[in-house]
Amino acid sequence: MTRAAIAKVQIARKELGLEDDDYRATLQRLTGQTSAKDCSEAQLGIVLDEFKRRGWQPRVVAGSKVAAPAAAKPAQSPAAKKARALWLSLWHLGAVRERSESALEAFAKRQLRTDKLAWADQQQIFRLIEALKAMATRHGWDQDMTGIGISVQVVVLKRRLVHAQCARIGCSVPYSARSATEHELDTMIREFGELVREKLPIAED
Repeated sequence: MTRAAIAKVQIARKELGLEDDDYRATLQRLTGQTSAKDCSEAQLGIVLDEFKRRGWQPRVVAGSKVAAPAAAKPAQSPAAKKARALWLSLWHLGAVRERSESALEAFAKRQLRTDKLAWADQQQIFRLIEALKAMATRHGWDQDMTGIGISVQVVVLKRRLVHAQCARIGCSVPYSARSATEHELDTMIREFGELVREKLPIAED
């Protein structure tokens, strides 16, 4: 049974794409060992539980066929959702080339040195959000909320995003943006985002 558990650990390691140093550091932290061969079956179970927490899912046998593991779900914490919303807004601003989850994951990996955003702790995601805000500021989208009430911050940021988009493509800000609802601003952001991507070379993310 231990041999089967070792095989599972190696499969999980490969499917998670763990580098040798990360893998052995994980073993050391969880079991005190640096090789799966030196672990007890109970310790191997702890390691597998950790890999599942990181997004690994064991293959499920259905009859004679083996189903591939499902893809890990994107991070769903409030902070991760905020980072994702910022990334999409930066795409509409022309500050990043791709809007995809994989592009955000690649950016997060460079910033946080973690392979999956879902593995990042709150402090790391806060650093990611700050990096995204800094990128927004560099591209003309003001993120300073000093003196702005919490209840209107989202609308203010979206209105500022419309202003930043218009500044980038050299057009006038619609008068209606001054009193537009959040939903109306979302529509403007999408429409101006299309113009930004048509008229400007997209910045490197």
